[in-house]
Parts: sequence; structure tokens; C-alpha cells
Amino acid sequence: MAAHAKLTEATGVKVYVADPHCPWRRGTNENTNGSLRQCLPKGEGLSVSTQEDLDVIAWKLNARPRKSLGFKCPAELFTPDAFDFKQHHAVIFALQP
Repeated sequence: MAAHAKLTEATGVKVYVADPHCPWRRGTNENTNGSLRQCLPKGEGLSVSTQEDLDVIAWKLNARPRKSLGFKCPAELFTPDAFDFKQHHAVIFALQP
């Protein structure tokens, strides 16, 4: 994000850059990182995953309800016309231990 000032100038979107070593200022980011860690084998990074693997992980995360979204999942909230509730529930129940 070294060019965040140029991005703001070009798009009008304000960019906030949290201070290093202050994870409490990056709550959503840290929560997403934790969710990603649950989906990947321990010690494995994204570079060894196939695109299909990453698509499955993305769907699992986008089909997971979030308190910050009123207990709706991102897919339901941001793509209501394209949201498939059958697939959503299949994924949710597949995630149960």
C-alpha cells in the first residue's frame, strides 16, 4: 500500500493504514486471517493450494454468517440475487464437526 495516497487521489476512496504491530486496529483482517488458518493445513501457505482449493475456501468463508453483518453471510448480503441457499446450507452443515 505504498501508493495509497495515489489510490485515494485517483478513486476518492480513503485508505486507512494501521500502525505496525497493532492487530487490534485491524479486527476484520485478523479475524479473516484466523478463518483462513482454519481452512489450511498447519504450516501450509496459499502458494501450494490449487485455484479449486482456494475457490472452496472462499465459498466457505463467504457462506459463514458474521455477527458484524447481522448474522448474515457475505454472499447472502452482497449478492442476494445470485445467492444459493441450498449450497449455503450444505456448506454450513459440512463444516460442523
